[in-house]
Amino acid sequence: MSAVPLPRVLVTRPAPEAARWAAELSARGIAAEPLALIDIVPEPMQGELAEARLRLGEWHAAMFVSGNAVSGFFQQNEALAPIHQAQAAIETRAWSPGPGTTAALLAAGWPAKRIDAPADDAPQFDSESLWARVATQVQPGTRVLIVRGAGIDGVAAGRDWLVAQLTAAGARVDQVAAYRRLAPTLDVAQRTRATAAAADGTLWLFSSSEAIINLRQCLPDVDWRAARALVTHPRIGDAARAAGFGAVHDTRPTLDAVAASIESMQ
Repeated sequence: MSAVPLPRVLVTRPAPEAARWAAELSARGIAAEPLALIDIVPEPMQGELAEARLRLGEWHAAMFVSGNAVSGFFQQNEALAPIHQAQAAIETRAWSPGPGTTAALLAAGWPAKRIDAPADDAPQFDSESLWARVATQVQPGTRVLIVRGAGIDGVAAGRDWLVAQLTAAGARVDQVAAYRRLAPTLDVAQRTRATAAAADGTLWLFSSSEAIINLRQCLPDVDWRAARALVTHPRIGDAARAAGFGAVHDTRPTLDAVAASIESMQ
């Protein structure tokens, strides 16, 4: 009996990441293609971002929510990467929720010895796992900067769980938006592909609940009961089920884990 072919995979991360993941999965023999469901654009209000870069040494730690937060924070002034700054700034620690963000920090010149992140074998790469690593650094008065994205209206996007933990511990928390997260505008070909993927056995790879929300906004009339999703966090799985996806599978958020999960569906 011939083997069942691997499912085709749609990678829904923001465009550059989606293209990279699709290429890496394809290199492993998994048919994958990008369908970015989150658009990342530069933060238009650069004043606060520029001020935060100049004052970076005033915070005990800067928590970057993603690789996009790192690139958005440093892209306008690469010379301000901590490795090139005064010693006061170099002493600021960087908090990273996962490997992608850590890699971006290292590429920006942040010293590895001043990066705190979940262990490589952590069950999840998220705020909870990061907090388990950094909570002992925080005492009343500790200053922490959160570098994050914002929605189209400039309001902070994403969860506030870590902010709540820091505040409860007495930390002084500041936040700055380094980029905007927008819903995409799908062209005719993308809409046709996405509609077909709701029922043709395609596997949707989701790394954000926001991508699912955007998908439903782009295609409000599509029935997702026959659609399949592979999600990198239980919260994303809940969002996929709420959207009507008929089959939802969980995986760890690493490339190896995702590839193994897809291959297990053969």
